Amino acid sequence: MKSKRITPYFLTAAALLFFGLFLIMPLLLVFSEALAKGLDTFWATLTMDDTRSAIWLTLTAAGIAVPLNLVFGVSAAWAIAKFDFRGKQLLITLIDLPFSVSPVISGLIYVLLFGAQGWFAGILERWNLHIIFAVPGIVLATIFVTFPFVARELIPLMQAQGKEEEEAAIVLGASGWRTFWHVTLPNIKWGLIYGVILCNARAMGEFGAVSVVSGHIRGLTNTLPLHVEILYNEYQFSAAFAVASLLALLALVTLALKTWAELKQGIHHEH
Repeated sequence: MKSKRITPYFLTAAALLFFGLFLIMPLLLVFSEALAKGLDTFWATLTMDDTRSAIWLTLTAAGIAVPLNLVFGVSAAWAIAKFDFRGKQLLITLIDLPFSVSPVISGLIYVLLFGAQGWFAGILERWNLHIIFAVPGIVLATIFVTFPFVARELIPLMQAQGKEEEEAAIVLGASGWRTFWHVTLPNIKWGLIYGVILCNARAMGEFGAVSVVSGHIRGLTNTLPLHVEILYNEYQFSAAFAVASLLALLALVTLALKTWAELKQGIHHEH
Protein backbone atom coordinates (compact mmCIF):
# COMPACT_ATOMS: atom_id res chain seq x y z
CA MET A 1 0.00 0.00 0.00
CA LYS A 2 2.82 2.37 0.87
CA SER A 3 4.49 1.86 -2.51
CA LYS A 4 1.19 2.57 -4.23
CA ARG A 5 1.00 5.90 -2.42
CA ILE A 6 4.59 6.81 -3.29
CA THR A 7 4.33 5.93 -7.00
CA PRO A 8 2.04 8.86 -8.05
CA TYR A 9 4.27 11.37 -6.23
CA PHE A 10 7.39 9.89 -7.82
CA LEU A 11 5.89 10.01 -11.31
CA THR A 12 4.67 13.59 -10.78
CA ALA A 13 8.10 14.69 -9.54
CA ALA A 14 9.80 13.00 -12.51
CA ALA A 15 7.41 14.70 -14.94
CA LEU A 16 7.97 18.12 -13.33
CA LEU A 17 11.73 17.61 -13.36
CA PHE A 18 11.66 16.70 -17.06
CA PHE A 19 9.39 19.68 -17.77
CA GLY A 20 11.71 22.05 -15.93
CA LEU A 21 14.96 20.77 -17.47
CA PHE A 22 13.87 20.45 -21.09
CA LEU A 23 11.17 23.13 -21.44
CA ILE A 24 11.31 25.84 -18.79
CA MET A 25 15.10 26.19 -18.52
CA PRO A 26 15.74 26.55 -22.29
CA LEU A 27 12.93 29.10 -22.49
CA LEU A 28 14.37 31.12 -19.61
CA LEU A 29 17.82 30.86 -21.21
CA VAL A 30 16.54 32.35 -24.46
CA PHE A 31 15.12 35.41 -22.72
CA SER A 32 18.10 35.85 -20.39
CA GLU A 33 20.56 35.72 -23.30
CA ALA A 34 18.36 38.05 -25.34
CA LEU A 35 18.55 40.66 -22.57
CA ALA A 36 22.17 39.95 -21.61
CA LYS A 37 23.44 43.22 -23.15
CA GLY A 38 20.51 45.32 -21.99
CA LEU A 39 17.22 46.54 -23.38
CA ASP A 40 18.90 49.02 -25.74
CA THR A 41 20.76 46.25 -27.58
CA PHE A 42 17.67 44.06 -27.53
CA TRP A 43 15.51 46.80 -29.04
CA ALA A 44 18.19 47.79 -31.56
CA THR A 45 18.30 44.20 -32.83
CA LEU A 46 14.53 44.00 -33.23
CA THR A 47 14.36 47.30 -35.10
CA MET A 48 17.29 46.75 -37.47
CA ASP A 49 16.40 46.56 -41.16
CA ASP A 50 17.21 42.86 -41.59
CA THR A 51 15.08 41.89 -38.58
CA ARG A 52 12.13 43.96 -39.73
CA SER A 53 12.43 42.41 -43.18
CA ALA A 54 12.47 38.92 -41.64
CA ILE A 55 9.41 39.72 -39.52
CA TRP A 56 7.56 41.09 -42.53
CA LEU A 57 8.43 38.08 -44.70
CA THR A 58 7.40 35.65 -41.94
CA LEU A 59 4.06 37.42 -41.54
CA THR A 60 3.59 37.53 -45.32
CA ALA A 61 4.25 33.80 -45.77
CA ALA A 62 1.92 32.92 -42.89
CA GLY A 63 -0.67 35.45 -44.05
CA ILE A 64 -0.88 33.75 -47.45
CA ALA A 65 -0.43 30.11 -46.38
CA VAL A 66 -2.90 30.05 -43.48
CA PRO A 67 -5.98 31.40 -45.34
CA LEU A 68 -5.30 29.09 -48.31
CA ASN A 69 -4.92 26.11 -45.99
CA LEU A 70 -8.07 27.20 -44.17
CA VAL A 71 -10.09 27.05 -47.39
CA PHE A 72 -8.47 23.78 -48.47
CA GLY A 73 -8.80 22.19 -45.01
CA VAL A 74 -12.49 23.00 -44.63
CA SER A 75 -13.28 21.87 -48.18
CA ALA A 76 -11.32 18.63 -47.88
CA ALA A 77 -12.71 17.80 -44.43
CA TRP A 78 -16.28 18.51 -45.55
CA ALA A 79 -15.89 16.33 -48.64
CA ILE A 80 -14.24 13.45 -46.73
CA ALA A 81 -16.55 13.50 -43.70
CA LYS A 82 -19.88 14.16 -45.41
CA PHE A 83 -19.64 12.44 -48.81
CA ASP A 84 -18.55 9.14 -50.33
CA PHE A 85 -16.65 9.35 -53.61
CA ARG A 86 -13.96 7.58 -55.60
CA GLY A 87 -10.46 8.62 -54.59
CA LYS A 88 -11.45 9.46 -51.04
CA GLN A 89 -8.66 7.38 -49.49
CA LEU A 90 -6.16 8.84 -51.95
CA LEU A 91 -7.15 12.36 -50.85
CA ILE A 92 -6.64 11.41 -47.18
CA THR A 93 -3.22 9.98 -48.04
CA LEU A 94 -2.21 13.15 -49.90
CA ILE A 95 -3.28 15.29 -46.93
CA ASP A 96 -0.98 13.25 -44.68
CA LEU A 97 1.94 13.45 -47.12
CA PRO A 98 3.72 16.46 -45.52
CA PHE A 99 3.76 14.58 -42.19
CA SER A 100 5.75 11.75 -43.74
CA VAL A 101 8.09 13.79 -45.97
CA SER A 102 11.02 15.70 -44.49
CA PRO A 103 10.61 19.49 -44.94
CA VAL A 104 14.09 19.58 -46.50
CA ILE A 105 12.97 17.05 -49.12
CA SER A 106 9.90 19.12 -49.91
CA GLY A 107 12.15 22.16 -50.40
CA LEU A 108 14.39 20.18 -52.75
CA ILE A 109 11.33 19.13 -54.75
CA TYR A 110 10.51 22.79 -55.37
CA VAL A 111 14.11 23.42 -56.43
CA LEU A 112 13.82 20.48 -58.85
CA LEU A 113 10.62 21.93 -60.29
CA PHE A 114 11.33 25.67 -60.34
CA GLY A 115 15.12 26.03 -59.97
CA ALA A 116 17.53 27.26 -62.64
CA GLN A 117 17.87 23.69 -63.96
CA GLY A 118 14.33 22.64 -62.99
CA TRP A 119 11.55 21.20 -65.10
CA PHE A 120 9.79 24.56 -65.52
CA ALA A 121 12.96 26.69 -65.76
CA GLY A 122 12.35 27.54 -69.43
CA ILE A 123 8.80 28.75 -68.87
CA LEU A 124 9.79 30.80 -65.82
CA GLU A 125 12.70 32.37 -67.66
CA ARG A 126 10.50 33.24 -70.64
CA TRP A 127 8.03 35.05 -68.38
CA ASN A 128 10.77 36.46 -66.10
CA LEU A 129 9.26 34.79 -63.04
CA HIS A 130 11.37 34.01 -59.98
CA ILE A 131 10.17 31.35 -57.52
CA ILE A 132 13.29 29.79 -56.00
CA PHE A 133 15.38 32.21 -53.89
CA ALA A 134 12.38 34.55 -53.88
CA VAL A 135 9.20 35.13 -51.88
CA PRO A 136 6.95 32.84 -54.01
CA GLY A 137 9.17 29.84 -53.25
CA ILE A 138 9.03 30.57 -49.51
CA VAL A 139 5.24 30.84 -49.66
CA LEU A 140 4.92 27.58 -51.64
CA ALA A 141 7.18 25.72 -49.19
CA THR A 142 5.20 27.10 -46.24
CA ILE A 143 1.89 26.06 -47.80
CA PHE A 144 3.16 22.52 -48.38
CA VAL A 145 4.38 21.88 -44.83
CA THR A 146 1.28 23.39 -43.20
CA PHE A 147 -1.68 22.25 -45.28
CA PRO A 148 -2.52 19.09 -43.25
CA PHE A 149 -3.16 20.94 -39.97
CA VAL A 150 -6.64 22.37 -40.56
CA ALA A 151 -7.91 19.34 -42.49
CA ARG A 152 -6.53 16.83 -39.97
CA GLU A 153 -8.17 18.68 -37.09
CA LEU A 154 -11.57 18.88 -38.80
CA ILE A 155 -11.88 15.43 -40.41
CA PRO A 156 -12.36 13.36 -37.21
CA LEU A 157 -14.51 16.12 -35.68
CA MET A 158 -16.87 16.25 -38.65
CA GLN A 159 -16.97 12.46 -38.94
CA ALA A 160 -17.95 12.18 -35.26
CA GLN A 161 -20.77 14.70 -35.77
CA GLY A 162 -22.27 12.66 -38.61
CA LYS A 163 -24.50 13.85 -41.45
CA GLU A 164 -27.91 13.98 -39.76
CA GLU A 165 -28.11 17.72 -39.15
CA GLU A 166 -27.00 18.60 -42.68
CA GLU A 167 -29.45 16.09 -44.20
CA ALA A 168 -32.28 17.53 -42.07
CA ALA A 169 -31.45 21.05 -43.22
CA ILE A 170 -31.43 20.00 -46.88
CA VAL A 171 -34.76 18.18 -46.45
CA LEU A 172 -36.23 21.40 -45.02
CA GLY A 173 -35.15 23.24 -48.17
CA ALA A 174 -31.80 24.78 -47.26
CA SER A 175 -29.21 25.05 -50.02
CA GLY A 176 -25.78 23.45 -49.65
CA TRP A 177 -24.10 26.82 -49.01
CA ARG A 178 -26.73 27.84 -46.45
CA THR A 179 -26.42 24.46 -44.76
CA PHE A 180 -22.69 24.91 -44.42
CA TRP A 181 -22.91 28.43 -42.95
CA HIS A 182 -25.75 27.77 -40.52
CA VAL A 183 -25.30 24.11 -39.59
CA THR A 184 -21.81 22.78 -40.34
CA LEU A 185 -19.69 25.84 -39.52
CA PRO A 186 -21.13 26.51 -36.03
CA ASN A 187 -20.47 22.86 -35.10
CA ILE A 188 -16.82 22.94 -36.18
CA LYS A 189 -16.01 26.52 -35.13
CA TRP A 190 -13.67 25.73 -32.22
CA GLY A 191 -11.97 22.85 -34.00
CA LEU A 192 -11.39 25.16 -36.96
CA ILE A 193 -9.85 27.84 -34.73
CA TYR A 194 -7.64 25.19 -33.12
CA GLY A 195 -6.41 23.97 -36.53
CA VAL A 196 -5.72 27.53 -37.72
CA ILE A 197 -3.67 28.26 -34.57
CA LEU A 198 -1.48 25.19 -35.15
CA CYS A 199 -1.17 25.97 -38.86
CA ASN A 200 -0.08 29.55 -38.16
CA ALA A 201 2.48 28.46 -35.55
CA ARG A 202 4.05 25.98 -37.96
CA ALA A 203 4.04 28.54 -40.79
CA MET A 204 5.92 31.12 -38.72
CA GLY A 205 8.37 28.63 -37.26
CA GLU A 206 9.16 26.57 -40.37
CA PHE A 207 12.88 26.21 -41.05
CA GLY A 208 13.83 23.20 -43.20
CA ALA A 209 11.78 23.67 -46.36
CA VAL A 210 12.12 27.47 -46.30
CA SER A 211 15.89 27.22 -45.79
CA VAL A 212 16.28 25.21 -49.01
CA VAL A 213 14.27 27.55 -51.24
CA SER A 214 15.18 30.93 -49.71
CA GLY A 215 18.82 31.35 -50.73
CA HIS A 216 19.47 33.14 -47.40
CA ILE A 217 19.49 36.59 -48.99
CA ARG A 218 19.66 39.07 -46.13
CA GLY A 219 16.87 41.59 -46.11
CA LEU A 220 15.01 39.77 -48.89
CA THR A 221 14.43 36.04 -48.35
CA ASN A 222 15.20 35.41 -44.67
CA THR A 223 12.33 34.54 -42.36
CA LEU A 224 12.74 34.83 -38.59
CA PRO A 225 14.12 31.28 -38.08
CA LEU A 226 16.64 31.79 -40.89
CA HIS A 227 17.62 35.19 -39.51
CA VAL A 228 18.33 33.59 -36.12
CA GLU A 229 20.60 31.04 -37.78
CA ILE A 230 22.57 33.71 -39.67
CA LEU A 231 23.08 35.87 -36.59
CA TYR A 232 24.19 32.88 -34.55
CA ASN A 233 26.63 31.71 -37.25
CA GLU A 234 28.11 35.21 -37.26
CA TYR A 235 28.68 34.96 -33.47
CA GLN A 236 26.13 37.70 -32.77
CA PHE A 237 24.74 35.65 -29.92
CA SER A 238 22.75 38.35 -28.11
CA ALA A 239 21.16 39.44 -31.39
CA ALA A 240 20.35 35.84 -32.32
CA PHE A 241 18.69 35.23 -28.96
CA ALA A 242 16.82 38.54 -29.21
CA VAL A 243 15.23 37.43 -32.48
CA ALA A 244 14.70 33.93 -31.09
CA SER A 245 12.80 35.47 -28.17
CA LEU A 246 10.18 36.66 -30.68
CA LEU A 247 9.67 33.06 -31.78
CA ALA A 248 9.56 31.99 -28.13
CA LEU A 249 6.87 34.58 -27.45
CA LEU A 250 4.99 33.28 -30.49
CA ALA A 251 5.19 29.77 -29.03
CA LEU A 252 3.83 30.97 -25.67
CA VAL A 253 0.98 32.89 -27.31
CA THR A 254 0.21 29.86 -29.49
CA LEU A 255 0.14 27.63 -26.42
CA ALA A 256 -2.24 30.00 -24.64
CA LEU A 257 -4.55 30.21 -27.68
CA LYS A 258 -4.37 26.44 -28.18
CA THR A 259 -5.39 25.84 -24.54
CA TRP A 260 -8.22 28.36 -24.87
CA ALA A 261 -9.49 26.69 -28.07
CA GLU A 262 -9.31 23.24 -26.43
CA LEU A 263 -11.34 24.48 -23.45
CA LYS A 264 -13.94 26.09 -25.71
CA GLN A 265 -14.13 22.96 -27.83
CA GLY A 266 -14.58 20.80 -24.70
CA ILE A 267 -17.36 23.07 -23.40
CA HIS A 268 -19.04 23.00 -26.82
CA HIS A 269 -19.00 19.17 -26.86
CA GLU A 270 -20.48 19.03 -23.35
CA HIS A 271 -23.42 21.17 -24.47
